Amino acid sequence: MRELILNRLERIKGDFLTFLSDIVSIPSYSGEEKEVVDRIKREMENAGFDEVFVDDFGNVIGRIGNGEKVIAIDGHIDVVGPGDLSLWEFDPFKPFLKDGKLFGRGSADQKGGFASALYGVIIAKELGLIGEDLSIYVVGSVMEEDCDGLCWKYILENDVIKPEMVFLTEPTSLRINRGQKGRMEIKVSVSGLSAHGSAPERGDNAIYKMASILLELRDLNDRLASDPFLGKGTLTVSQIFFESPSQCSVPDKCWITIDRRLTIGETKESALKEVASLPSCVKHSAIVELYRYEKPTYKGTVYPTDKYYPVWVVDEEDLPVKIAVRAYRCVFQEEPVIGKWTFSTNGVSICGEHGIPCVGFGPGNEEQAHAPNEYVPLDHLFKAVSFYACLPHFLSGGEEQ
Repeated sequence: MRELILNRLERIKGDFLTFLSDIVSIPSYSGEEKEVVDRIKREMENAGFDEVFVDDFGNVIGRIGNGEKVIAIDGHIDVVGPGDLSLWEFDPFKPFLKDGKLFGRGSADQKGGFASALYGVIIAKELGLIGEDLSIYVVGSVMEEDCDGLCWKYILENDVIKPEMVFLTEPTSLRINRGQKGRMEIKVSVSGLSAHGSAPERGDNAIYKMASILLELRDLNDRLASDPFLGKGTLTVSQIFFESPSQCSVPDKCWITIDRRLTIGETKESALKEVASLPSCVKHSAIVELYRYEKPTYKGTVYPTDKYYPVWVVDEEDLPVKIAVRAYRCVFQEEPVIGKWTFSTNGVSICGEHGIPCVGFGPGNEEQAHAPNEYVPLDHLFKAVSFYACLPHFLSGGEEQ
C-alpha cells in the first residue's frame, strides 16, 4: 500500500503544488474567504467527490464514500494578515518554491495541511483505499483565525455533519498531537471621574486604578495551575484602552484585554473568579467579563458566541490516536512523537465543547504560524499527503502492512 501511494503521489505532485500555490495566493482573511472557497470547491468537484457543498456559515465541505462510519478531516482556510510588510523578503501572496520549501502567507498555517489532506483523500479514492463502511468529509473551515472553533460549533449545532472523530491538519512538525490548552479573552473595566488636567484632584483617574490591577495580574500568572502534559496555565495583558474627554483631561474609563490560556482543571468560571477576586479589582469595582464575538461570515451569517475556548485532551490509548499512529508507521516506518499544540485549534469546539475526539497531524512548524516569511517544507507536505492517503485503510480496521 505504501509503495502504491508513493508512486501515485509522484505522478500528481505538480497538480498538488499548483493547487496549493493557487490557494496560498488568495488573501483569504477571516470573513473574506469566498474566493478561496470557490477554488477549493472546483478542485473537489474535479476530483470526483461524491458530494461537495458550502454550508450557510461558509465552510466548504466535500464527501467521499457512503458508509455509516462518518469521519472528518478539518483544515481552516482563512489566514491572518501579513503585518509589517517591511519584515517580509517577498510578497506574502505570491507563493514560490525555493530550497525545498513553499513560501507564502498561509503555507504553514494552514493551507498546506488542508491541501495535503485533500490530496491524500483523493489518492485514497483513486487507489480504492476508502472502505465501504466510510464516509470521509474534508472540511475547509472559515473564520478560525478570528474565532477558533466557531465554524465547527455551527457545523455540529446545526447538524451539517456529525463525525465520530475529526483529524486536524494544523502544523504539528509531523508529530501526532492529541490536545491543547484552552483559552479565553477577558475584558476588565474600571470607571473614574473626568476633570480638567490642570486640576487632577477634582477627578478620579481610571488609568491609575487599572495600574494596580495590572501589577496583580502579573503576579497572578505565576500562581496559575499546571498539568504534566499541557503545562502551566498562563495569563497576559494583551491590550489596554481608555476614554478621556481630551488629552488634557483625567480619563474616566479604562479597560484591558487578558489573553488567558487554560490548562487541565481550569474552567471559564474559575478563571473569571480569579481575576474578579484580586484585591484591586474588588477595591475599584472592576467589571470582569468575556468578550463576545458577533462578526458576520462572508455569507452574512452571524453566530454569536462568548470568546471562551475549552481545553481538550484525547488519551493516548484512545482509538483515534491509535489509528493515527498506525497511519504514521505506514508512511514513516518508525514510531511517531506524540505531542500537543501550544496554540489553539478548532478542537476547542469539536472536542472541548462537543466531546468528539480529535487528533492532529499536519505539515509545517508551529513557529511559522503568523510569522513573516512563512513557509512549509515540501518534504512535510508530501509526507502529510501520504499519511492522509493511508488513513482510510486504518479507519476501516485494516492491518499494518
